[in-house]
Amino acid sequence: MLIAREKRKTNIAEYILYMWQVEDIIRACDFNINLIERNYISKFNPSSRLIDEIKNWYVNLILMMHEEGIREKGHLSFLNTHVRDMNDLHIRLLNSRHEIRYQNLYTTAVVNLREFKSKLPSANISDVEACLDALYGLLLLRLKKKTINKETEEAMATFSRMLAYLSEKFCMTEKGKIDV
Repeated sequence: MLIAREKRKTNIAEYILYMWQVEDIIRACDFNINLIERNYISKFNPSSRLIDEIKNWYVNLILMMHEEGIREKGHLSFLNTHVRDMNDLHIRLLNSRHEIRYQNLYTTAVVNLREFKSKLPSANISDVEACLDALYGLLLLRLKKKTINKETEEAMATFSRMLAYLSEKFCMTEKGKIDV
């Protein structure tokens, strides 16, 4: 909860990736709040008041996942909305004559993006969601301590740079600092 709150304020892509990880943690713990508390919440060594707040946050996520029918797979609807909002901004930045830097980042990533998307079972996925999926897959590989080849690392770096810039623009847009 604490990490999610901070990431939500500063980097929407990192927030989404973190929340996808939280969804998987909930699934791995079989939606059991006692397992989540023992294996994750206690690691933060929070005060008793904060423990209750974090536990309630997880309980609410568990309830939402049940209500939305995403026990086995899928993402919470509010996270899907964030991904769509990011993709909408992505499209606006690509069409803006003032966003040459973003367009260059996209041009650098697009070949890798097309190759990644060609390997997915569903071709009907936005560029932003594909980048997020790829980076989440990379995170899982790293957690499993799998070897990652140089080409994959380089491809993921192009996605990461593009999403970092997009996240920065997303945050600025939300704060009303820019209008794209």
